[in-house]
Amino acid sequence: MRKVILLLSVFFLLAGAMSAQTVDEIIAKNIAAKGGLAKMKAVQTIRITGSAEFGAMQAGFVLTQKRANKMRNEISIQGMTLIQAFDGENGWAVVPFTGKKDAEPMSADDLKEAREEADIDGPLIDYKQKGNKVELIGKEKTEGTDTYHLKVTLKDGTVRELFLDADSFLEIKSIGKVTRQGTETIIESALGDYKEVEGLMIAFSIEQHPQGGQGPGQKITISKVEFNVPVDDGFFKMPSPPAPEVKKP
Repeated sequence: MRKVILLLSVFFLLAGAMSAQTVDEIIAKNIAAKGGLAKMKAVQTIRITGSAEFGAMQAGFVLTQKRANKMRNEISIQGMTLIQAFDGENGWAVVPFTGKKDAEPMSADDLKEAREEADIDGPLIDYKQKGNKVELIGKEKTEGTDTYHLKVTLKDGTVRELFLDADSFLEIKSIGKVTRQGTETIIESALGDYKEVEGLMIAFSIEQHPQGGQGPGQKITISKVEFNVPVDDGFFKMPSPPAPEVKKP
């Protein structure tokens, strides 16, 4: 009996090691497919310009990211600009559609998403150092394409499902839960139209919709990607509130 238990223990240890090795091999191929770790790490800032369609509504956006963990997204709709930003520690937003023109701290849910979006490399690179966990669920068909299904658990407990094309090793789909005003929704994102920009592969098309087709979706189209544009850290900082007006006697 002890020999059986010992053999079973060795089997499970080997199975775990093989699984971890397989995950790391897949991630290594994903990094290579995107252009390689050296080129990715050489990128200090990214500025992405594009547009988004929400049914009949359209919006333009400029997303700026900077190491380490800074982001600012400006979304223009009907002449007004929504700003969401994270400076590496704190998140803030300007939401003019509510009649407010001044910056305010983000809600806890928005802050969680902003912190994730500020990771310029994404959840797979240096995942162990970041405290993330990556599991290989298996190889499966995703809308007719053979894919590797990875389950990524971020350090804060957020779970993301990533589907990598088994041939190109590029992401073609992701599934994740988002929370808006206390309501949780599972969002599916389809990534495509990959183009090479300075040696790195970037998805220029992202289509998102709630899982199950319930509710409106959106299509994001990227028109321009710029690397290593000069951006001061102050660009991501929350602006100070305007000084109160002093009434003259």
